[in-house]
Amino acid sequence: MSKVSPCLWFNGEAEEAANLYVSLLPGSRIETVQKNVIDSPGGTAGTVLLVEFTLAGQRFMALNGGMRMEHTHAVSFAIDCVDQAEVDRLWDALLAAGGTAEQCGWLRDRYGVAWQIVPAAVRQYLGGSDAAGAARVMQAVLGMIKLDIEGLRRAYEGEAAA
Repeated sequence: MSKVSPCLWFNGEAEEAANLYVSLLPGSRIETVQKNVIDSPGGTAGTVLLVEFTLAGQRFMALNGGMRMEHTHAVSFAIDCVDQAEVDRLWDALLAAGGTAEQCGWLRDRYGVAWQIVPAAVRQYLGGSDAAGAARVMQAVLGMIKLDIEGLRRAYEGEAAA
């Protein structure tokens, strides 16, 4: 059966990025590192051309394409987090060494790849039976940079911010 794997374009940073990503999530590993067999737009012979890796069970490719191509928010990678500790750990790791925090749980890592670091509680609150509580959670999300589970809980339950 055919498989679909996202391919991320880098300019010489494919192996470095793949190593960072697999270090963050269980069930992740580098599968293969393919070198350039001749000089090409992706680099000189012997340098890394393509890295195939598995990230939390999903296959990816990282390609050194030979020039800088900007990643956009049109494609981002969402990580469902079980608790605030996981949100904080992933947020800090992906921002390290030059990432940029954005609104509503979004960030760009140092390679420009867009990520959404989302606690599972967001879906629970937004899909909860209390429509007014869900609206308050959505408003809270819009005002946050890194998502805060306790703040979302307070919003859902109609409690004043701490």
